[in-house]
Amino acid sequence: MKVLMNAGPWLSIPPPGYGGIENVVATLVPALRERGVSVVLAAAGSSTLEVDELVRVYDEGRFPELQKPYNQVMGIAHAHQARVVAELRARDDIDLVHDHLEVVGPAVLSAFGGPPVLHTLHWDLRKHPAFYGSFPPSIAVNGVSESQLARAPEALRAASLGAIHLATPLADGDVRAERGEHLIVMGRICGLKGQHVAARICQKLGLPLVLAGPVCGRGSAAELDVVAQNPDHPLHHHPDVRYHLDQVSPYLDEELVRWVGAVGGQARDHLYASARAALFPLQWDEPGGTAVVEALALGVPPVGLRRGCLPEIIDHGRTGFLADTEEELAEWVLRVDELDPEECRREARRRFSPSVMAERYLTLYEQVTRP
Repeated sequence: MKVLMNAGPWLSIPPPGYGGIENVVATLVPALRERGVSVVLAAAGSSTLEVDELVRVYDEGRFPELQKPYNQVMGIAHAHQARVVAELRARDDIDLVHDHLEVVGPAVLSAFGGPPVLHTLHWDLRKHPAFYGSFPPSIAVNGVSESQLARAPEALRAASLGAIHLATPLADGDVRAERGEHLIVMGRICGLKGQHVAARICQKLGLPLVLAGPVCGRGSAAELDVVAQNPDHPLHHHPDVRYHLDQVSPYLDEELVRWVGAVGGQARDHLYASARAALFPLQWDEPGGTAVVEALALGVPPVGLRRGCLPEIIDHGRTGFLADTEEELAEWVLRVDELDPEECRREARRRFSPSVMAERYLTLYEQVTRP
């Protein structure tokens, strides 16, 4: 089978730092190729992932452009997708398009009428109600959790072949670090992730907390200061910047609560693996939960609010704790030492390894391409 994997124009594959969808693609593609699938990747030209062919419009990812007004950037995704369609029109050896480009992907591909398409939904499906409410019947989709699909409009659920949980290469490895005392919230700093709740809990309990992740693409205090100190900067009033400055920064004391910015590579894995627990005080219904899966793979017990995909990923009392309120979350934080890190690792290997995800996608590929 030859698959055109449409990752979009925003970030290289794998991404240099934060990049949810791009990390999913970077995890899935090697496992598919190990199973004999040829992969034509449509992505930024700076992508370094080993594939059979690379299709691109832009040499570098266009993610920074997303902060600009829509009328200045609306052509980026369409230029990329036009290149994908041109590639499909010029050849007849593509068996399937596995699309990850939000809205523009399925809209254009359904009108084109080329090879069969599987479109993976990575985001909150309450967005784009007009589009999802009349989703093209010629496009098959899958979700990344059952809870995500349960909130989808009827037309989108009708097109769905089910949910496939996200995976992490960490599940196949054995990254270990001496366990420290700190708790951690890993991920971009934004109101949906609830870093302010974690900070409030840890200050109340007297427990050290590390917040790791970028703020609106800014990975350090120095980079963020450029935005924060300049009211005319285009990102000065961005919701993520305001959230960090107004709701998270008041808790930062460099003793109990620290923000360390964006951390990548081995440094990120070591920081994560050495945590006593990973906190997920979600303020929304998280669809995928990559950071939760990574915590399990590193033997770091996750403790979070019972929202979104977390009840599907965490087995309460065995591989983590789930709470219904902030007060209850604080109570479970004090009991994290009751959880066995090795049980977390075993669960990640069994359910969230790249091979498991690839096998499930191959099953969907067969469904979509079946005559």
